[in-house]
Amino acid sequence: MRILRWSWLSWFLLVCCLVSVTSVSAQLQGKELPMKYPIAYRTIEVDGLSIAYREAGPKNAPTLLLLHGLPSSSRMFQPLLTRLADNYHLVAPDYPGFGHSDWPDPRQFAYTFDHLASVMNDFTQALKLSHYTLYMQDYGGPVGFRMALEHPERVDALVVQDAVAHNEGLGESWATRRAFWADRPAYEEVLRTNLLSLATTKTRHIGDDPNPALYDPDLWTDEYAFLNAPGQAQIQSDLFYDYRTNVQAYPKWQAWMRETKPRLLVFWGKHDLSFDPGEPERYRTDVPQAEIHILDAGHFALDTKADEIAVLLRRFLEGQN
Repeated sequence: MRILRWSWLSWFLLVCCLVSVTSVSAQLQGKELPMKYPIAYRTIEVDGLSIAYREAGPKNAPTLLLLHGLPSSSRMFQPLLTRLADNYHLVAPDYPGFGHSDWPDPRQFAYTFDHLASVMNDFTQALKLSHYTLYMQDYGGPVGFRMALEHPERVDALVVQDAVAHNEGLGESWATRRAFWADRPAYEEVLRTNLLSLATTKTRHIGDDPNPALYDPDLWTDEYAFLNAPGQAQIQSDLFYDYRTNVQAYPKWQAWMRETKPRLLVFWGKHDLSFDPGEPERYRTDVPQAEIHILDAGHFALDTKADEIAVLLRRFLEGQN
């Protein structure tokens, strides 16, 4: 009987050991584990506006400021908040006009990238964020680069995920959008029909990925509902019209990168149809030591590659300490 009891005890200890190893392995892969630092959903008043943001991790840890794209919100960074909060302080705001932040009337609030960057700079001041790594996706690029050039002393490193900083990066698909910038009245209706459509919203996520079953359809149906909420057509077309100022600013951003050589990590979804696929390597012309990863993903690479991105991002951040 004693031999039998020890046999069962041995099996029990072996199972416990395997569970422990599995848990550690999952953590190393960036997968979700029970969180010591749960995500908080907060708001703060900035420049007279209620700005919503998600926050996780210890506040005395290195900070990641996560800047979302169109037509998303801080929600797109939920996968990173659940994977990196053990060692990092993650802050993901919603811009004015997006997510759960205020949507001021376009007649009273200028929806320009200069204005969004100004509000986000004031947001970081309100939260007393003196240093951070900027993680910029899509619209996060023009917001983040403006912030970096305004306060370079605050930026520890840059992470770019499917965001453009070179005119060639917009690609041939932007011909109609460039026409809109040249003659807004003539192309406004065409632009809105495309920008606010369900088909475009879906394609933004899936691109030409041959495995569409990997994508949660809530991603684009929720964003489609957002884009078609009252007031959004004017907000988004105003902001998209201002996108032309980003193109004008690209040489300035490139010059800043070439001069300062920031630590730079670039993620790019190879199925992204929004931008030219050669854009990632253009960053290397500005920052030769840039770390670049082409992922088997779409425009919103966190949709399907959160584990891989979390592991690579953690490795990059640990390398700067």
